[in-house]
Amino acid sequence: MSKAMDQQNYSRVAEFVLLGLSSSWELQCFFLVCFNLLYIGIVLGNFLIVFTVISDPALHTPMYIMLSNLSVLDVLLATFATPKMIHDFLHEPKIISFEGCMTQIFLLHVFAGGEMVLLVAMAYDRYVAICKPLHYASIMNLCKCTGMVVGSWVIGVLHSLSQLAFTVNLPFCGPNIVDSYYCDLTLVIKLACTDTYIPEVLMLLDSGLMGVTSFLLLLISYTVILVTVRRHSSAGTAKARSTLTAHITVVTLFFGPCIFIYVWPFGSFRVDKVFSVFSTIFTPILNPIIYTLRNKEVRFAMHKLKTRYVRLPFLFHT
Repeated sequence: MSKAMDQQNYSRVAEFVLLGLSSSWELQCFFLVCFNLLYIGIVLGNFLIVFTVISDPALHTPMYIMLSNLSVLDVLLATFATPKMIHDFLHEPKIISFEGCMTQIFLLHVFAGGEMVLLVAMAYDRYVAICKPLHYASIMNLCKCTGMVVGSWVIGVLHSLSQLAFTVNLPFCGPNIVDSYYCDLTLVIKLACTDTYIPEVLMLLDSGLMGVTSFLLLLISYTVILVTVRRHSSAGTAKARSTLTAHITVVTLFFGPCIFIYVWPFGSFRVDKVFSVFSTIFTPILNPIIYTLRNKEVRFAMHKLKTRYVRLPFLFHT
């Protein structure tokens, strides 16, 4: 028995098997085409926003600097798992190494955590712009904006390291099937050969608390802003309402799936896959659509880029 226990102590799962989105070959072929097109759209759409902001000096303001960083995070959030998922549609079984699995968990929480903090920073920027317009230039200067962007990345990394701290050393010695298309922390923890109640509680306190706290801060910020906007009626407030609608839409789309997955991590919900796809694929492609279609400054800057660099009128409808 002692020898068996020693073998169990030193054995570790070398790889995990991902079940993906479906076992149907027809559905996998359909998903292959769809997610290829979606991923291309995510990369092109978000990098177009980044290039537009960099190229137009009129957009070198805190709001658009944060928006371009949001686009970078969206591309990375879609990239940590989507290319492998597309590759796996053509391969059986869908294998990922232990190190690759831990890397996916780390990257997901870096990018998702960073985006949560960045969305809070963007809400603060809008709060200052609308509620304290006379002091905006002094409060939201370039130095503070840079600090907020860097801070969002730092908090994302620290958040992710705290998740891995109680995950990477768990004893994975037997089950290795993950019912998802990437290594989701909520699913991987359950595969450990030990009582996972404490790790799951720690995960809930970490990810759940961060998500709910960020969401509440955003709700408070936008409530104050909306109350302020309702007290005025002018062209400026109409523009503010349009911007706020875009921000609130993005916040709802991003935080809804995250809160569902990490606030109720103990249950077994088939809709988890739907929410995972939505938060890592559909939200990153919706963000550039929401911000460009509802933002006159970005559309005007893209029109100038079209005039300067390319002449493809079907790509940029004026």
